[in-house]
Amino acid sequence: MKITLCSIGKPHDSLLKQTIEDFTKRISNYFPVDWLIIHPPKNVGVLASDELKKVEAASLLQQLSKDDYLVLLDERGRNISSPELANLIQQRGNESTKKIIFLIGGAFGVDESIAKRANFTWSLSKLVFPHMIVRLVLAEQVYRACSIIRNEKYHHD
Repeated sequence: MKITLCSIGKPHDSLLKQTIEDFTKRISNYFPVDWLIIHPPKNVGVLASDELKKVEAASLLQQLSKDDYLVLLDERGRNISSPELANLIQQRGNESTKKIIFLIGGAFGVDESIAKRANFTWSLSKLVFPHMIVRLVLAEQVYRACSIIRNEKYHHD
């Protein structure tokens, strides 16, 4: 199974890039992993938020296969613990899922078409965080889940 960490927005912030890349490399010890950064359209400043979400959704949907398992990160999603995230990833592996994609939406969220396409909607918190911090937390939590699956010492109950 391959894991893709996906974000709509700019490249990784230089202050967080090294740490995000470190956790991504750690994940690669368990699963093939990559980042997919979907850049916002050039005319972002003239688009209304609903139009922007539709453009971002069209770009994202081109990247998805019908068999991909899509996890949407959204503050309105379900809060889960690190062991529950590990279970979610393990179940996808047990079901022979080829790719699981964790998606951080754009600045205004995601279009309804993406929300409907998502197999699971996950909330890190009811708080709203800057996208770059969410990227770091996502990479760390996926790594933590992988270490839980392997019963390694990184996670402490």
